[in-house]
Amino acid sequence: MHRIHVRIEPERLDPEELRELVDSDGCGSVVTFVGLTRGEDNGVTVERLEFDAWEERLPTVLEELAEQAFGQFGVSSVVLAHRTGSVGPGEPIVCIHVGSAHRAEGFEACSWLIDELKRQAPLWKKEIRADGEVWKAGLG
Repeated sequence: MHRIHVRIEPERLDPEELRELVDSDGCGSVVTFVGLTRGEDNGVTVERLEFDAWEERLPTVLEELAEQAFGQFGVSSVVLAHRTGSVGPGEPIVCIHVGSAHRAEGFEACSWLIDELKRQAPLWKKEIRADGEVWKAGLG
């Protein structure tokens, strides 16, 4: 049996709290990816990121990605969470925890999940910088 937990967090994202959602029965490893807001981009100070989402569709896309990871990599548990709204430097944007019997499939699934999330998730990111605002490609 596999388990999926998907969260869209408008306020804060706590990777440790999310880690507790991993179903560790039969797990030999838990692989984690936490993406953070950088405080600069090409030498320019980034004050914050602002994420807009198609909120009705985003949970479905994340659940579909988790289901695909089960089929493709044979993992046993996936926790996917993403922030929306304003995210300051050093704050978590995205968190992925993958439980699996062995580390190899966990690492492969985690890497695939972040790549596919960036490619498929209906999310849009704007950088609020010292020199203005910039919409960034790579999400949605």
